[in-house]
Amino acid sequence: MSSLSLPARRQVLADLVPGTLVRDLALVAGGAVLTGAAAQLVIPLPGTPVPMTGQTFAALLVGATLGMRRGAASLLLYLLVGAAGVPWFQGGTSGLSGASAGYIVGFVFAGALVGTLARRGGDRTPLRTAGTMVLGNVAIYAFGVPWLMAVTGFDLATAFDKGVTPFLVGDVLKTVVAAGVLPLAWAAVSRFRKED
Repeated sequence: MSSLSLPARRQVLADLVPGTLVRDLALVAGGAVLTGAAAQLVIPLPGTPVPMTGQTFAALLVGATLGMRRGAASLLLYLLVGAAGVPWFQGGTSGLSGASAGYIVGFVFAGALVGTLARRGGDRTPLRTAGTMVLGNVAIYAFGVPWLMAVTGFDLATAFDKGVTPFLVGDVLKTVVAAGVLPLAWAAVSRFRKED
């Protein structure tokens, strides 16, 4: 009789940095700052109240590189500090109001999901990384679209049309980049370890 088992718990890239609590605090803060910096890359899209930014890509990379706990903590820090008034949401905004706030809430859950999958090897090959990033994007949309509906009064079809469809090409590009970068990072780590 066979049983279905999950792959063993593995390291994420952040685990390769020596240290403990201080390292973890620095990584959590660094992930939040990276996401805030990426949020300043704003491309307004016609027909939607939600602009395209680099923060989604940063949030998914933070989750994959830091793992579930640190990734979720980093993105929660990003959310809380921005909600408290630090202007590091899209284009230098702050506060949890407006059409984009639900996506920011979704980053926390996406970071946890992507971090969990990365611990299971979801960032080691291009195909696994692509699947991990797609699931992370779905988690972001799962929070962003209902929030968009609540704020704008859009029905589901309109919210999907304005809050998901315009971003799909960008999501594909971000997924392709991640599917190249993360496995290459692990290949470099593997080569470095063999040389030691």
